[in-house]
Amino acid sequence: MPHVPTRAEAWELVTTHTESESLLGHYLAVEAVMRRLARHFGEDEEQWGVIGLAHDLDWERWPKEHCRKTRELLQAADWPEEYIRAIEAHGWGLCTDVEPVSRLERSLYAIDELTGLVTACALVRPSRSVLDLNVKSVRKKWKVPSFAAGANREVIRQGADRLGMELDELIEQVILGMREVAEAIGLGTGAVGE
Repeated sequence: MPHVPTRAEAWELVTTHTESESLLGHYLAVEAVMRRLARHFGEDEEQWGVIGLAHDLDWERWPKEHCRKTRELLQAADWPEEYIRAIEAHGWGLCTDVEPVSRLERSLYAIDELTGLVTACALVRPSRSVLDLNVKSVRKKWKVPSFAAGANREVIRQGADRLGMELDELIEQVILGMREVAEAIGLGTGAVGE
């Protein structure tokens, strides 16, 4: 029977290869949103969450080998090909030629950049929280190319299209997913007034 990685194994891997608190927060945000989308689509929440948590495993130490180094690390840890391919596919057109095909792959591709944009939108609010952030606020910032310029809007839009979701619906799912881990990612009620 193939090895099914656990969340604990994924967390150990990412914390072994990542020191940045903000990157760890990003991993947790993506995990939470992937879990939310898995519930939304009636898919395996544990699998989607583990993949979301490990998706940028190589980013801090090997940015020039992003997604490719992850393949090596996950193969060495005996992760299933389906998990590895999903992680590679989130870099499609950016650092890999692995096209996101399955719903799992398309979801990770769609939300990775969007979690960054939502984080930036939350951080400029007086509350510095995702708890009072809404779709309208994100869409307003979306229109300003210089705001969170690193969040590739074309990838986000293409991701929503590939999922068959309206952009506003995808943004809402990302906000709601991130709210579930707001405190852990520094965007909760404790963020107010900082």
